[in-house]
Amino acid sequence: TAGIKKDIEKLYEAVPQLVNVFKIKEKIGEGTFSSVYLATAQLQTGYEEKMALKHLIPTSHPLRIAAELQCLTVAGGQDNVMGVKYCFRKNDHVVIVMPYLEHESFLDILNSLSFEEVREYMFNLFKALRRIHHFGIVHRDVKPSNFLYNRQLKEYALVDFGLAQGTPDTKIELLKTTHSEDQQGSCSQNNPTIALGNGVSVSVTASKQIAQQSASKAADKRSSSLSKMQIKQGRGGKEDSAHHSVQRSVFGERNFNVYSSPYQENSGTKLIKQSKMIDVSSRKLVTKKKITSTKTVSNGAARKAASGCPSNLTCDCYATDRVCSVCLSRCQQVAPRAGTPGFRAPEVLTKCPTQTTAIDMWSAGIIFLSLLSGRYPFYKASDDLTALAQIMTVRGSRETIQAAKTFGKSVLCTQVVPAQNLRTLCEKLRGTNSSCKRSHGEAPSKSVNDSALPVAVDKLCAPETLGKQIQRLASFQEGDGSLEMKATDMKGWDQVPDEAYDLLDKLLDLNPATRITAKEALLHPFFKDMRL
Repeated sequence: TAGIKKDIEKLYEAVPQLVNVFKIKEKIGEGTFSSVYLATAQLQTGYEEKMALKHLIPTSHPLRIAAELQCLTVAGGQDNVMGVKYCFRKNDHVVIVMPYLEHESFLDILNSLSFEEVREYMFNLFKALRRIHHFGIVHRDVKPSNFLYNRQLKEYALVDFGLAQGTPDTKIELLKTTHSEDQQGSCSQNNPTIALGNGVSVSVTASKQIAQQSASKAADKRSSSLSKMQIKQGRGGKEDSAHHSVQRSVFGERNFNVYSSPYQENSGTKLIKQSKMIDVSSRKLVTKKKITSTKTVSNGAARKAASGCPSNLTCDCYATDRVCSVCLSRCQQVAPRAGTPGFRAPEVLTKCPTQTTAIDMWSAGIIFLSLLSGRYPFYKASDDLTALAQIMTVRGSRETIQAAKTFGKSVLCTQVVPAQNLRTLCEKLRGTNSSCKRSHGEAPSKSVNDSALPVAVDKLCAPETLGKQIQRLASFQEGDGSLEMKATDMKGWDQVPDEAYDLLDKLLDLNPATRITAKEALLHPFFKDMRL
C-alpha cells in the first residue's frame, strides 16, 4: 500500500546505510516499540538472502536497545533463539538485522495441527526457554507471535527481547542495569476489588496490610482495598471470527462493561460508566489542615491532591465500592507488569515485586492450553483483576488464594469457584469429548454469551451456570463444525495421553516457586521419546 511504501522511504532516509545493502520488500510486522520489514541482501556470491529488519522507535532508551542486542548476540543463534546479523544506527534510529524465518500465523494453523505437531512445537519452545533462562533472561512476552514456526521446515525461533529483564544472577551485563517503566513506583490505587456478575468479587491486598488488619479493628479499616470495579455481563454479539472459527477466546472482553463506583458525598452509591481513564467526581479530600473539593478531575490530579493526607488517617472504604483520599495517598507497590494481556502470570497480575523466569513458563502454559483446547486467545480480559478472576474459574479460587499467600498477597473472593479438570475442559472446547458429540445434522448452538467463563464441563454437554454468578461456557458458533470430527480427521487428538495434561497442570502452577522450569519440562514424560 501507499502507506507502507512511504514508511519504507522514510526508513531509507532515516538510516541511509541501508540503501546500498538491502532491498526492502514489505512491512511484515508492527508493534508498540518497533516495525519489522522483509528485505533481501545481495551477497558477494550473487545469492539474495532474505533478512528481517527491525526498526526500533526513536524514543527507545539506548540502554534498552543495547540490552536487546546483547540478548540476541549472547543467547541467540541456537536452540531456537533468534540471532542477529548486523545492526545499523543513524542518530536516534536503530535497525537490527536478523535472519528471516518464513512462518505461519498461529491462528491460521491452530485447528489443523496434529497432536504430534503440537508436541514438537512445545518441545522446541522449551528448548528456547531453557536457553535464555540459562543466561538469566526473563523474556516477559512469550506468546505465539513471538515464537515463529515454519511448519514445513520444522524450524522455530523465539524473537523480540524488547521487554526482557534479567534475573539477579543474569549473565547479560546490560540487563543488570535495565529497569522497566513498570518498576517506577507511583502513588496510586493499591488494592483494587473486582466484582463478577451478581456479587462475586475479587480483591488483592499486600500481606503487610493483612497483618495490620488482624492487629485491631481500626487497623482493619486502614488497610487494603480501593476501587471496586463491577463487571457486568453484556449482550455483545459474535466475536470477530468471520475468517477464523478459532478466533473466539474462551473469555471475551467485548462483553465486559466496566463500572466504577467513586466515592460520593451522599451515602447512596451511583454507578458511573467509565472509560480507561477513571474520572473521580465529587470526591472530598480531607486533611487535618484543609478540605479540598474536586469535581471531575483526572485520577492523577486526585492522587496528587490526596498525597498531602497524613499517613495515620483511618481509612473507612475497605470492602466498599468507593475510594477515600487516604487510600489515594498511599503509594502503589512497585512491580513490573510488562507483557501481553492473556499471558500474564498470577504473580504479575497481583503485582508481586519478585518475578522470575517462572512467568515465561506460565505464558508457555497458556500457549499449550490454546493448542490443546483449539481456542486462541484463551484468555481475554480488560484489566488485571478480571484476568485473575478468569484464571480462578479454570484453576480454582481456593487454589489461587493459597498460592498468592506464598508470594505475599492476599486475594479475596466472595464465592468458592472450583478448579476445572483440564482434560475435560480442553476436550470439550476442542470438540473431541465423545459425550458431547452431537448427532449427525444437528448444528451446534450459538453461544449465549461470547464472554462466557468455563463452568463444570465434566457435567452435561449443554452450558450450565456455576452458582448464579459465573457466566456460561462459550458454545461453538454455528457452522464451526469442530464438534464433529471423523476418526480419520482426529490427527491423534483422540489419543492425547495423560502426560500432556500433567505437563499443562505443572505449567499452570499458580505458585511460581513450584512451577515447572524449562529444563524440567524437557525431561517430562510427555517428551520421553524426543531427543534433546
